[in-house]
Amino acid sequence: MKTALIVIDMQTDFIDGALGTPEAQKILPYVKEQVANASKDSDTLLVFTQDTHTEDYLSTAEGKKLPVPHCIKPQDGWKISPELLPYTKDAVIIEKPTFGSIALPEAVKDCDRFVLLGLCTDICVISNAMLLKAFYPERPVAIDSKGCAGVTPQSHENALEAMKMCQIDIL
Repeated sequence: MKTALIVIDMQTDFIDGALGTPEAQKILPYVKEQVANASKDSDTLLVFTQDTHTEDYLSTAEGKKLPVPHCIKPQDGWKISPELLPYTKDAVIIEKPTFGSIALPEAVKDCDRFVLLGLCTDICVISNAMLLKAFYPERPVAIDSKGCAGVTPQSHENALEAMKMCQIDIL
């Protein structure tokens, strides 16, 4: 069984940059451990998504509702965490201009199972989990909750509950 380990937006701006949180910083060692293990497993496809915006971010629909410039390519905040960067060498990298990646389902089409972790549970993790569930309703989609953090602890928990109701497994 081929598994896709999908690391959502573990970028500097979401960890300790413009939109960083203590919860995001706290999960980084766990995420690194999961990624390191997956990188040694030939039956696991390692995928990283990267929230990617341009200098005109504040004039976009998202920027008008969240007026905090973040993940502006190629600024430092856009980059994947330095602790995870070595594992991106042999991984699939997907830049995405919005919460869910329309390229993700195609990138993981040969996988039988999907496990997601990363940031933010209540925005990008849930968006990508729901996309995968819609594209592949008969394949298991799971969230590694120890490797996720939300905008707030409460919104993290709310997102996990919402995904559970949509038959996404919460690990």
